[in-house]
Amino acid sequence: MASHNQEHLSTEIVNRGIADSGPYAGSLSFSVTVRRGLPDFLNSVNLKYVKLGYAYLISHGFYFLTAPVVLVIFGAQIGKLTWDDFCLKCDLMNALFMMGLLSLILYIHLDLKPRSTYLVDFACYRPPDELKTSKEKFIELARKSGNFDDAAIEFQQRVLKNSGIGDETYLPTGIFRASHRRTLKDGREEAAMVMFGAVNELLAATKIKIKDIRILIVNCGILNTTPSLSAMLVNHFKLGHYVQSFNLGGMGCAAGVIAIDLARDLLNAYRGSYALVVSTEAVSYSWYRGKDIHMLLPNCFFRMGAAAMLLSNCHLDRWRSKYELKQLVRTHKGMDNRSFKSIHLKEDGEGKQGLSVSKDVVEVGSHALKDNITTLGPLVLPFSEQLHFFTTLLFHNSKPYIPNYKLAFEHVCILATSKQVLDEIQKNLELTEEYMEASRRTLERFGNTSSSSIWYELSYLEANRRVKRGDRIWQIAFGSGFKCNSVVWKALRNVGMPKHSPWFEN
Repeated sequence: MASHNQEHLSTEIVNRGIADSGPYAGSLSFSVTVRRGLPDFLNSVNLKYVKLGYAYLISHGFYFLTAPVVLVIFGAQIGKLTWDDFCLKCDLMNALFMMGLLSLILYIHLDLKPRSTYLVDFACYRPPDELKTSKEKFIELARKSGNFDDAAIEFQQRVLKNSGIGDETYLPTGIFRASHRRTLKDGREEAAMVMFGAVNELLAATKIKIKDIRILIVNCGILNTTPSLSAMLVNHFKLGHYVQSFNLGGMGCAAGVIAIDLARDLLNAYRGSYALVVSTEAVSYSWYRGKDIHMLLPNCFFRMGAAAMLLSNCHLDRWRSKYELKQLVRTHKGMDNRSFKSIHLKEDGEGKQGLSVSKDVVEVGSHALKDNITTLGPLVLPFSEQLHFFTTLLFHNSKPYIPNYKLAFEHVCILATSKQVLDEIQKNLELTEEYMEASRRTLERFGNTSSSSIWYELSYLEANRRVKRGDRIWQIAFGSGFKCNSVVWKALRNVGMPKHSPWFEN
């Protein structure tokens, strides 16, 4: 019997040219690398997550199912009335009944109907040019720092070569100091630079008054200071004493979507408010200077960056907002030990701290993605695709029909993790290069900026005038735990080229 935990392997064959020496001198030399790849997670469907998606659909559609029924009853009662019923001689019982029904309809409309959440605008920070670090400069500085042995240097050089990262990403220079030690000072300075920069750009773009921001949510995976990062923002921008401040830590690259989810709930509690969400990661505080190859991987991919988002659920803000939040689905696989341990902060044998990435991370991530999109499907797919899926499931014994998710979205922003992961997701979801362009360009230009990556990708689409009125944008983020989160936005207007963008030269 085949095991469901069977490994999925992929091979890479490299022509190393003609051997100069040894028993095979004069012959062609090849090397074969075998690595774990993404399982074909669309080959099977877990019906538990299909049912979960429809449960969300039914709960969210309660208003739309109830309101028509009430309207029909109300209309029937009105139909029974004559002109005399509206005169002074009107029947008191009928009048009271009408008033009761009208009150019920107003209550359903104002209280039970979920308010739309709007993304007024967002901004992504671009660090100064003096912090640009090419792959060649990265290796040169790493070697001069004396923090790595030859094997560690060679490993990082090999990973960078195939990473999909370009030569203009940003890194804090302090991490390459000889005998580098992580310090709160370095972490705070980096966080202040990127967070304050992103928020300043957002405030300039929206013209929003600081006193109108009542909700503040900051997420950063590893750096968690006292006072918190959210307190740093409150202090710097002088937010009012009434601000509801939250600081999310240790939740990895998927925390940005979690912050949006939290902001949506808080806006429903504090109606008429604005929510400021800031997503970032401190590279200087996650930098590893040891020999463990699983802990060296984050050095090669993580780069500086931050994004700030302004959200509202006030009806009057619809006209000035860029996007409306349509769906948000979170999947957490922490109950599984392999998923839980796939990405975690630890110390190596020499007591050097760093972020460890397990060899299982690609596989557990694929299963989280499979479950997430299975739940998301009923919420976003056209009825024809869902009908085809269920027809195949009921009347055929072969593997179920996999819906075409390209019919649900015009744009896809996948967390810019690595070239290998993007390649595998593209293959399994059968996405075209056009769908993958924003993710690939972001990885090349800015690297993996953690939870803010998906916002650099949306910024890329805006900078290239790709977003039109009615377009649906699917943002997918992964994080430690293991988590996979999806958020779907709908463009409320044609989004023109912004005045300021990290993709524009100063």
